[in-house]
Amino acid sequence: IAMAATRNVMRAVRVFEFGGPEVLKLQSDVLIPDPKENQVLIKVHACGVNPVETYIRSGNYARKPAVPYTPGSDVAGVIEGVGEHVTAFKKGDRVFTIGTISGGYADYAVAAANRVFPLSDKLDFRQGAAIGIPYFTAYRALFQKGHAKAGESVLVHGASGGVGIATCQIARACGLKVLGTAGTEEGMNVVLRNGAHQAFNHREANYIDKIKEYTGMEGVDIIIEMLSNINLATDLQLLSYAGRVMVVGCRGPVEINPRDTMSKESSIIGVSLFLATEEERHECATALLDGIEAGWLKPVVGSEYPLDKVVKAHEDIIHSSGARGKMVLLP
Repeated sequence: IAMAATRNVMRAVRVFEFGGPEVLKLQSDVLIPDPKENQVLIKVHACGVNPVETYIRSGNYARKPAVPYTPGSDVAGVIEGVGEHVTAFKKGDRVFTIGTISGGYADYAVAAANRVFPLSDKLDFRQGAAIGIPYFTAYRALFQKGHAKAGESVLVHGASGGVGIATCQIARACGLKVLGTAGTEEGMNVVLRNGAHQAFNHREANYIDKIKEYTGMEGVDIIIEMLSNINLATDLQLLSYAGRVMVVGCRGPVEINPRDTMSKESSIIGVSLFLATEEERHECATALLDGIEAGWLKPVVGSEYPLDKVVKAHEDIIHSSGARGKMVLLP
């Protein structure tokens, strides 16, 4: 009887109060959730760690889940069970998600079937866990909000992280001129290997001058900005006429001179994947699944952590010296 009872529980990271990384508690007696109507249960093989999950956990984010909760939206794994009316998936299918209902930092996760996509055999589970938020955000920033066109130039700030690499791969495949910044030599090499035509070290004092020199009088058409609280004012000076800064990441306020937008009729546009409509998500998914089949969409996995090192993962994603791909948890 004891054996039967233990089968219904799993390990999951729980947050009982908002705060620092130390509020992430790994528990081994969490009930395995049941998939309800239009839901699937996934045996998690890998789960992506995104900066936004640290903001939510700290309590300093616009959206606050009810506590206790389990973080994590980008899961890759195998379908364990399906709820009523689910016809797209069956037990044993390899899948990845762009959202979960029960939380991805766990052995099992429930997700809405319309947030789940087939995972090609071309990618492993760690790569599958690196698709979700990074690639959907990159596609949304470039095309749905940034209206990028082939032939335009894009500067990706923080190009060696999950969203950055995704942006470089997508932009290059779609015919844009791609520039990327990273904070280490290794990061710059990652950026160049993943589609950038040119990489710059954003730790060098004069790197902005180097970008200006490289782009000449034209400037850059689109800037994908992961750290707008540091870079926004400078970004406005790098833009071309009618250029756009896409605000993907921010860790605080910043002072800018609005006149810098007038001289070029440039735009600052916020990007939030959470506001995407069902149609927009479908458009992202179609483009990205095509990219996997075509072979240009290849997530780069960086640091890997077991579930019991989740606190360290949350510390590292904010304080690491430089990203080199997507951070993943491996249950």
